[in-house]
Amino acid sequence: MHKRKKQVCDSWRMDETYIKVKGRDMYLYRAVDKYGNTVDFLLTRRRQKMSAQKFFNKAIGNNGKPRVINIDKSGANSSAILTVNKRSLSSKKIKIRKVKYLNNIIEQDHRRIKRRIRIMTGFKEFESAQRTLSGIEVVSIIKKDQIINPCSTSFKTFCSLVA
Repeated sequence: MHKRKKQVCDSWRMDETYIKVKGRDMYLYRAVDKYGNTVDFLLTRRRQKMSAQKFFNKAIGNNGKPRVINIDKSGANSSAILTVNKRSLSSKKIKIRKVKYLNNIIEQDHRRIKRRIRIMTGFKEFESAQRTLSGIEVVSIIKKDQIINPCSTSFKTFCSLVA
């Protein structure tokens, strides 16, 4: 998917939200750039440093290294970014910002996902939740006009991405 997605800017807003799977909380890590374009997403079973680090590695691998990431006061997120900075071979380090109002963009973007999930009866399996959330995110990316060569309709674009 990242090969067909437009480039995002180097200022990210990152946050996690919970999703119920079999009545248990699972964590959906998401990031958007300062314009609200989707950077990446990852559903994990736990909210801990290793999960946040896995998300950052995936997002950086698909979109390049950001200049700055705005996060909430979560210790797992900040320690994961510090670990990514330590392991980085380049001298360019990611700046961490913890400004609450700057994360409003990602908090509002969570609403789109939560609205889609609320109308469903819930997820029974972790893998089905991953697949469904991935489809919801792809539709969101299409609606935000982040696809490089879109087809004539959103449906055709979605079908070309899924194929």
